[in-house]
Amino acid sequence: MAETRNDHAPSGALSRGWSSGTRTRARLVFALVLAVLAVWALKVEIPRIFSAHGLWDFGAFVASGRAAAQGLDPYGIYPPLTPHVVMPGFESWNPNLNPPVSALLFQMFDTADPERARLIWNGISVLCYLIAVGLLLRRYTRGTESVLVGIWTLGLAGFLDTLFLGQIYTPLVLCAAGAWLLLERRQFIAAGILIGLLISMKPNFLVWPVLLFLAGYRLPSLAAIATAGIIALVPLAVFGPGIYIDWLKLVASDGERAVFLTNGSFAGLAARMGLQFLAPVISGALLIGLAGWAFRWKPGVLEASGLALVAALLASPLGWIHYTLFLLPVLMSHRSRVWCFITSLALTVPVPYVLAQFGKPAWLQATVGSVYGWALVLVLAGLAFETWWSRDDALTAGGDRRSSLAYPQPPGNAR
Repeated sequence: MAETRNDHAPSGALSRGWSSGTRTRARLVFALVLAVLAVWALKVEIPRIFSAHGLWDFGAFVASGRAAAQGLDPYGIYPPLTPHVVMPGFESWNPNLNPPVSALLFQMFDTADPERARLIWNGISVLCYLIAVGLLLRRYTRGTESVLVGIWTLGLAGFLDTLFLGQIYTPLVLCAAGAWLLLERRQFIAAGILIGLLISMKPNFLVWPVLLFLAGYRLPSLAAIATAGIIALVPLAVFGPGIYIDWLKLVASDGERAVFLTNGSFAGLAARMGLQFLAPVISGALLIGLAGWAFRWKPGVLEASGLALVAALLASPLGWIHYTLFLLPVLMSHRSRVWCFITSLALTVPVPYVLAQFGKPAWLQATVGSVYGWALVLVLAGLAFETWWSRDDALTAGGDRRSSLAYPQPPGNAR
């Protein structure tokens, strides 16, 4: 069965011309540069995070939970809790956009003073993030490199802006990192449950179990879809079908925020270039192409997962900088690659420097102001190249057509 095959090829298949020592030195140099950049990012962002800047997105979550508890629309706008964003050439209200189950979960945020609740939630967010990073560091790094890579993760724009906004991403990042590591160890049901938890709050990640299913990994895919489906039934039973109608109407009418500079998806890139009509075409082509690739070539479980994660960000109408934290397993496992290093640099650029491009000429917003989006495109290109290269090596060596993208072998060759 597909669930038992080995997806790990010799690492030389992806590092042609690089000796083991060269790869090690490259990783250390890359990690040192990234750590230095992260320290600078922390110096820029920490005063912003700890300033009296209001509740921002956390306020929208409190408003949503409070409205749901009072029988009101959890997707409405409730000043002053719902944030109102005004930038040069941009204005938008930011209500809760998460699926209906969030209307139940966010009621917990309204059990204390909102400012105090936000501080508590940020503490939980940091803890979840440190656990996720620690698990990945333990798996993919050693010694001095672990320290340097760990510092880099603390300076990522997605993490620091998550704390500034009081967002909910890091517990979901922990689910994604755990699922990735469990998939690698062939613990498919547990991995699928974690992916299902992720999808229940961020439906764009449905791409992940779909690609796994098409690639032949039915068990984690079905476990993920079943988990997400069961969770989706809870708000249906509590609030009735009307809450899903309200949510879908809000999501369908939210296209105005695509142009916001921290949106790294194809929709964001296209909107800033005045080519909004191209976004659904490119996104659809990417998803259809990946579906055909997974079904035809039966890639490895991590290979399919890596491309699924980046596709979930690029093809989504809103792929905020915070979503890039879900790529940590991909970036850590490819950290000796030049494309990965460039991407990691881009994702460490502090959000205020990107938002400063608002009001600038369109070409600046589509280039410097879209640094996060171009970083995602580079990840997609890098993974696609790795896939082609590894398959070409396998065919040249007389192997089968199944792709064998090399990820580090887990301890004990666990399956």
